[in-house]
Amino acid sequence: MILWTIAIFGGLLLLAHWVSTLMVMRRLRRAPEVAEPAAGWPRITLLRPVCGLDPQDRQSFASSFSQTYPDWELIFCVAHPDDPAIPVLRELIAAHPHVPAQLLIGETRLTGNPKLNNLLKGWDAATGSFVAMSDCNVLLPTDYLRQLAARWRPDTGLVSAPPLATQPSGLWAAVEAAFLNGNQARLQLAADCLGAGFAQGKTLMWRKADLDAVGGLPALARDLAEDVACTKVAHAMGRKVHLTTRPFPQPIGQRSAGAVWARQLRWSKVRRAGFPGMFLLEPLNGPLIPFAALALPVLSGAAPAAALIALPALWYLPEWALARAGGWRFGGIDLCAAVIRDALLPALWCASLGRQGFDWRGTAMAASEARNDAMPTV
Repeated sequence: MILWTIAIFGGLLLLAHWVSTLMVMRRLRRAPEVAEPAAGWPRITLLRPVCGLDPQDRQSFASSFSQTYPDWELIFCVAHPDDPAIPVLRELIAAHPHVPAQLLIGETRLTGNPKLNNLLKGWDAATGSFVAMSDCNVLLPTDYLRQLAARWRPDTGLVSAPPLATQPSGLWAAVEAAFLNGNQARLQLAADCLGAGFAQGKTLMWRKADLDAVGGLPALARDLAEDVACTKVAHAMGRKVHLTTRPFPQPIGQRSAGAVWARQLRWSKVRRAGFPGMFLLEPLNGPLIPFAALALPVLSGAAPAAALIALPALWYLPEWALARAGGWRFGGIDLCAAVIRDALLPALWCASLGRQGFDWRGTAMAASEARNDAMPTV
């Protein structure tokens, strides 16, 4: 009886994997929302924090200028005057004189979060009633701002979106894409389908007056990452986090094994510090427990050994179907990458139980420092 109870629990986890995937597949087949809101198109300031210059960044920077939104402005924020991205940004601004764009350089160290410190000058200079903060490595479609504005509802506190990893080069880049697409984006979009959306720092759009009323950008420094704080601040306002219909592409190029591990470990520590209750449930994410539970009847002789062959297919078939629905790549290397990702998930969770802090672009981040440098609670 105990054996079959465990097997049924594993089957329920497998079913949840299928259900979440099917919900997101249905969502991805819908056209993105771009209809004009009932109150019309509000003025939006697009803020893009820049730090350094990666091979794919010029493509992402250039996408900032192609918006079809009727009333908007563009502000790039760079912290240091010797940043290698500055000449590229100035060249792009000069090449698009029809776009109301500017580059602001400098840093106001009001928080322990260097990204927020970089954005503060842009937030203060923004003239839009809404401010959309988009990381510099996100490739913006021409209707990016229209999609954000169209998702705003009377109960919205924040509009966000997960990234979709594109243009991976090599096995470890494919592993990073497997983390971002088949796992993180799937779970985030499925949560939004259930009315429990949460923020992702790649895209954050606020009504400026709403956030200013609770302390502005420094209010987002209470946690190790601003996306965790964003979700909490929106909920403290009595509002919801709504996500766009689809994720937005992030070209990732090449990745090393060490870089993938460090980035995923950092995000895992952020989740542990920000949402400890949900973090405790993370071992249920991934195939390890379902596989172990469903294999018990086979090992005990109660089920045929052939059933073990079906388990991987039952787990990875939905991810293949999700990739087809989303229009992203899922070939042999991507299947191998998904297996590597799932093998790393329990190791990352265990590693996150150690020291909570981490290094982000040369800045030591710690949960206690993030809270101490923040504004008073909402």
